[in-house]
Amino acid sequence: MGRSFEVRKASIAKTAGQKSKLYSKYGKQLYVCAKNGGADPTANPSLRGLIDRAKREQVPAHVIEKALEKASGAGGEDFVPARYEGFGPGGCSVIIDCLTDNNNRTITDIRNCFTKTNSKMGAPGSVSHLFDHFAILRFPGNQVDPVLEALLVGEVDVTDVECEHGQITVFAPPAEFYKAKQAILEAFPGAVFEVEEITFVPQTTVEIAADELTVYEKFMNMLNDCDDVQEIYHNAIVPA
Repeated sequence: MGRSFEVRKASIAKTAGQKSKLYSKYGKQLYVCAKNGGADPTANPSLRGLIDRAKREQVPAHVIEKALEKASGAGGEDFVPARYEGFGPGGCSVIIDCLTDNNNRTITDIRNCFTKTNSKMGAPGSVSHLFDHFAILRFPGNQVDPVLEALLVGEVDVTDVECEHGQITVFAPPAEFYKAKQAILEAFPGAVFEVEEITFVPQTTVEIAADELTVYEKFMNMLNDCDDVQEIYHNAIVPA
């Protein structure tokens, strides 16, 4: 037993912690989405897409059902979105999206992540202009023209369509996400999306120097450990 047992035990505990964080993340997102737009996925496309993503990440059915049941009841928690920006170790740009029921707690937690790693928390807009905000849909395919035609028929405002390695990737404004997805599904029934998300894509990247790597990993781990953090977007490239 000895050391190998302790290592295995620590690995299991870390995996359990990651799963707990993932379930909590989706539980909050599902609750807020269902509370705002209704708990019926057939009438709430945002919720339907979120449930699909949760299932792909192997979130258990009971976690999804509990969030929807909670949203269907009276009262409940009042989560609001909060976004923070700044510059992390190595000068990387970072955007942190949160869902919180206590803004003071959340901003304190996020600020600690910056201050304890000698990073700089910025004002709103200090970093987001360095990213493009896109809806992204990726699915198997080899031809761009039929996809463009389907999106035109669906009157979807598209930023770009790429074809690479047998994958079609559609970039569109965030507001066009569900319209684009529906147009693709109508033209290509049974299309399976390997990526379907609204995200921030960095315009440029920064490679983290070897002597900054430890503090960069500490920074990211601290952010991931914050209960209210939902998504972290950055432009850092970690050396292999």
